[in-house]
Amino acid sequence: MNTIPIHQDPVDQLLEIGLKDLWYPICPSSFIKEKPVSLRRLGRKLALWRDHEGVLHALEDRCPHRGAPLSQGVILGDRLSCPYHGVEVRCDGVTVSVPGSPGCKLEGQRATRSFHVREVAGAVFLYNSAEDVDTPPPLVLPEQLTDDAEYSNFLCYAEWKGDYRYALDNLMDPMHGTFLHKQSHSMAEGDSTAKFSVRQTDTGFFFEKEGQRDVNFDWSEWGDTGMHWVRLAIPYPKSGGPGGNFIIISGYAPIARDRCAVFFWRCRKQPPGWQRDTWHFLYRNRLEARHWAVLEQDRVMLEDMELDANQHENLYQHDLGLVRLRRLLKSTAQEQIDSRAQA
Repeated sequence: MNTIPIHQDPVDQLLEIGLKDLWYPICPSSFIKEKPVSLRRLGRKLALWRDHEGVLHALEDRCPHRGAPLSQGVILGDRLSCPYHGVEVRCDGVTVSVPGSPGCKLEGQRATRSFHVREVAGAVFLYNSAEDVDTPPPLVLPEQLTDDAEYSNFLCYAEWKGDYRYALDNLMDPMHGTFLHKQSHSMAEGDSTAKFSVRQTDTGFFFEKEGQRDVNFDWSEWGDTGMHWVRLAIPYPKSGGPGGNFIIISGYAPIARDRCAVFFWRCRKQPPGWQRDTWHFLYRNRLEARHWAVLEQDRVMLEDMELDANQHENLYQHDLGLVRLRRLLKSTAQEQIDSRAQA
C-alpha cells in the first residue's frame, strides 16, 4: 500500500508556532515564584526562573548534555543545575560546569538557547528571536499598560483550546459583540447592521463601524510595535464608576495548534487617587465576574469550532478586518522564510 506524504505549508507552519523576532506575553508574572517553571510556548519548551535577586531568566528547557529538563533542576543564581547529571547552564545559554567530567569540551559552549524576558503590567514578555541576540529591541506597549500616572489596568489571563488565530479573528470582528454578547451590560446597545471601513495608522490599522462610535464594541485597532496587540473600547454607563470607556488591550502566545494563551488587560484612564480606588473596588466586587462571563462566551464559541473552520468560510463585508490581518500575518511569515533561506 502506497502512502502519500502530507507536507504542511511552511507559511502556516511558521504562523502556527508564532512569528519570529517579536515580543510575546507568555504568562502572568505570578506564575514564576521560588522554583523553576516549565512552559510550552512558541513551538518550544521553556524553563523560567528567578535568581536570588528576583531577576527573571529564560532558557530552552533542554540540557545540552542529554536533553533532560532544566526546569526540574536547582537554581544557582543566574544558572540552572540539571537534575540528571548536574550540568550547570548559565542564563545566556553557556555551559559553565560539567561536574562529572570537568574540563570537557561542553564547558564554555553556548549550547542552549537563551531568551530575553521582561516583566510589565503583571505579565512576562519573551523576545522570540530567530537566533540568539545579545540585545533585543525595546519592548514597546500601548500607553494603557505603561503610563501608570494616567491609566490603571487589570490582567485577565486564560488558556483556550484552539488556534490563537481564531482568538485574533474574534478580536478583529467587532460585530460579534452585537450578537454573541447582546445580553452583556455593556454591549446591549447599537445597530444590528453596520458598514465597516479600514483606517491606517503608524503601527497598524483601525477596523471600525461607520457612523457609530462609543455605543457598542464599535472598533478594533491592530498594532505592531515589536509586539502584536489589539486595542478596543467598550462604552461604560455611569454605574461603572469614573474613568470613561473601558479599554481592552489583548495579546496572545501560541502553545500548540490546539491551545493558546490569551491576555486581556482591562484599562481605564484614571489618575491615582479616589477615582482609581473607586474603580478598583467596583471592578473586583461587581464588574470582574461580568467581564469573565463575556470572555467565557468567546471561549465556548471558539473552542467548539473545528480546527479547519477557516477553510470552510463564506466571508462578507464585516470580515474585512480579519481578512486584512490574515494577509498581513501571512506576508510577514513569507518574508521571514525568504530571509532565512537567503541567509
